[in-house]
Amino acid sequence: MGLNTGRLSPEPRWSIPGRPHPVGGGRGQEPYAEAGDLRFHASPVAEAQAPPAPLEPVPPVPAALPDRWTAAGYGSFALDHLLWTAERFVTLFHSENQAGAPDRRIWQVRREIEATGTYRHTPEELTFGARLAWRNSSRCIGRLYWHSLQVRDRREVTRPSEIAAESFEHLRQATNGGKIRPAITVFAPDAPGRPGPRILNSQVVRYAGYEAADETVTGDPSALDVTRLALDLGWPGGRPPGRFDILPLMVQVAGAPITVAEVPGDAVTEVAISHPRHEWFAGLGLRWYAVPVICDMYMAIGGVCYPAAPFNGWYMGTEIGSRNLGDSDRYNMLPVIAQKLGLDTKNMRTLWKDMALTELNLAVLHSYSAAG
Repeated sequence: MGLNTGRLSPEPRWSIPGRPHPVGGGRGQEPYAEAGDLRFHASPVAEAQAPPAPLEPVPPVPAALPDRWTAAGYGSFALDHLLWTAERFVTLFHSENQAGAPDRRIWQVRREIEATGTYRHTPEELTFGARLAWRNSSRCIGRLYWHSLQVRDRREVTRPSEIAAESFEHLRQATNGGKIRPAITVFAPDAPGRPGPRILNSQVVRYAGYEAADETVTGDPSALDVTRLALDLGWPGGRPPGRFDILPLMVQVAGAPITVAEVPGDAVTEVAISHPRHEWFAGLGLRWYAVPVICDMYMAIGGVCYPAAPFNGWYMGTEIGSRNLGDSDRYNMLPVIAQKLGLDTKNMRTLWKDMALTELNLAVLHSYSAAG
C-alpha cells in the first residue's frame, strides 16, 4: 500500500479562532497521510536539513483556547474519509505485525467513529503508528532507524504543568547521558469538541532572541517572535539578555490560558564549542544543546491528529555549525571566525566563508565528541 500517494485534502473538521488549523492546513503543511505521518515545520532529526523556512509570527496571546471548536466543515465527507483512513491503518497494522485478520478491529473502530466522531488507538497501534509516521517522513534522513523509536504514551496527561514536566522527562530520557535515543511523547489527540493540547515552542530547548531598539539582535534571530510571546506572558528573560538564554516551554490547552514552564537545568545538556587547534575559538563563547526535541509538528495516525507530540532524533554536525551558528540570519559567526583566521573577506572568490565554515563545523564535531 502506498502510504504517500493518493492523499486527500479533507475539509477541516475543527478550527480554533485566531490559530492555524492543525491538520493539513497549518503553516503551509501538507495534508496528512492515510495511515501514519509526521508533518514538521522543521526536520524531524533537527531543523536544518533543508533550508529553514521563516518563522511565522506567533498569534496574539488569547485569554484561552475555546472549550469547544466549531464544527464547520465536519460532515459526511470528513467522516467517510476518517473511516476509510482508519481502515487502511488498521489493515496495515495487522498485516505488518502478523496480528491476524483485521475484520473485528475494523468493526470496533467503525462503531466507535460512528458513535463519537473519532476512535482511540490501542497502545500497540499508537507505537506502530508513531514509528510508521517516522518511516513515512521522506525529508528525514534519520528515518532509517524508525524501528528503534521509543514511544511514550501520555494521552491521559492533560494538565499543562504535567505536559511540560513530561516534555522535560522526554528530554532527560532522550539525552541518556550522551547516548542519544530517538523518542516521541504523544499527548491527547484532537477530537470533535475536544481539542488536544498545543506546545507553542519549536523545540523543547531553544535559545531566546532579543531585539533592541536599534534592531540589533542578541541571541537567536529565529526566536524573536516566540521570545516576545514568552516575555508578554511574564517570563523575565536574561538579566541582562544573553546570547544563549533557554526559553521557557509554553503549553496551551482548551479553556485555559498559556502556561509558561522554565526548563529545568538538569534536563538540558549543553556543549561549549572549542577548536582542536585554535585556542581563541573557546573565547567566542559559543555553545549548543545536545538533543533537538521538536515540538512544532503534528502526528497523524489513521486519520487521528496528535497536535502535541514532541519528537527527537539526532543532530547532524552541520545542522549546528552550518545552520544554527553559521547562517547569516541566525548567529552569523562566519565573519567573526574569518577575521580571527586572518582571511580576506573583501572578495568572495577567496572562499573565506567556506574556510570559516569548515573550521566552525570542525569545532562542533570536536566539541561534541569531547563532551561524549
